[in-house]
Amino acid sequence: MLHSVFAAARGIQAMIRRGDECEGIAQQFSAARKALDKAYQQMLVCLAEDAILSPDHSNSEKLAQVRDIFTKYT
Repeated sequence: MLHSVFAAARGIQAMIRRGDECEGIAQQFSAARKALDKAYQQMLVCLAEDAILSPDHSNSEKLAQVRDIFTKYT
């Protein structure tokens, strides 16, 4: 997933160096942002899964932890 972000960033750098049109650069920025958002969403799901599957906490503690994760990171 992060490979897409890095590839898009390299593409943006190359486009800027070449002096490409702003609209094309904006499209590449949009693609990079979407790839980064998708990776970020996967990371949030991982954090939530870790909290939910923790055997050391009650359900109410798990819900509070998931709520804290989403409040803090979104």
